[in-house]
Amino acid sequence: MEKGIPNFLYSKLEVLYNNELNSIISGYNSKRKVTFRVNTSKTTVLEIEEILKSNDIDFSLVPWYSEALIIENVCEEDIKKLSIYENGEIYLQSLSSMMPALVVNPLDGESILDMAASPGGKTTQMANLSNNMALIMACEKNKIRADRLKYNIEKQGSKRINVVVSDARKLDEFFSFDKILLDAPCSGSGTLNISDSKICEVFTEELVSRSVKVQKELLSKAISLLKVGGELVYSTCSILKEENEEVVNSVLTSGLEIVPIDENLFDGIPLLPVSIDGTICVCPTKLYEGFYIAKIRKIK
Repeated sequence: MEKGIPNFLYSKLEVLYNNELNSIISGYNSKRKVTFRVNTSKTTVLEIEEILKSNDIDFSLVPWYSEALIIENVCEEDIKKLSIYENGEIYLQSLSSMMPALVVNPLDGESILDMAASPGGKTTQMANLSNNMALIMACEKNKIRADRLKYNIEKQGSKRINVVVSDARKLDEFFSFDKILLDAPCSGSGTLNISDSKICEVFTEELVSRSVKVQKELLSKAISLLKVGGELVYSTCSILKEENEEVVNSVLTSGLEIVPIDENLFDGIPLLPVSIDGTICVCPTKLYEGFYIAKIRKIK
């Protein structure tokens, strides 16, 4: 047993990832470095690098994403004091959470649904990746969180995004989309900080089971809104199979197929074993949150 990890979670991880358990615990114990994404609709990576250098801020590059930077010697609060943050020229975002939008691969003119969009990191990233030419509907059921989403979209200067204050499970069947991103509400088992004294109060079996129920409902709704031939990306910041592969398996029918994610897209990322070939699960480390991503195509 590991101090700080809820007993039920440790037991699950021991069964699921016996060979990787020490790596996961090490990741839980690590303080992650500050990372951000450059908003290329307002500036360039080169310009941001020059500003960092002029402020004596050390950084390193991300081999699989040219628009992401890792900060080596200052904290998040220091970055927030810079004008590039205030002006929306950068967006503070974990490396793992940058991956789903890259898997979506939003293109000019596509209609895209972001089912649980706040605070807007993935929404604005998809806008950037499509050069603000994709048509994005961003759903957020909570009014306060939706206001935060709108604020970030405006700050980033993202275009062609329609914010809908609604539970995505209640969207009218009139809608249909070329692509859907469901970054589902989850337990957060991939992002735990076991130095948090309240972890056992917050991270509970009830939280996991409640998350699974919502995930299955959202994923079923997503499939109903997806055009034939369209693609759906399902992601969580959990490493528990009951929130990941088991949720995906619960909806897979003859009308759906897994689209294998090319691991070469994310060279060097530490991965955990998965039970559905073509999906990926990121191991928590000092650089990465634990994260799961699956891509599904509707074939009929």
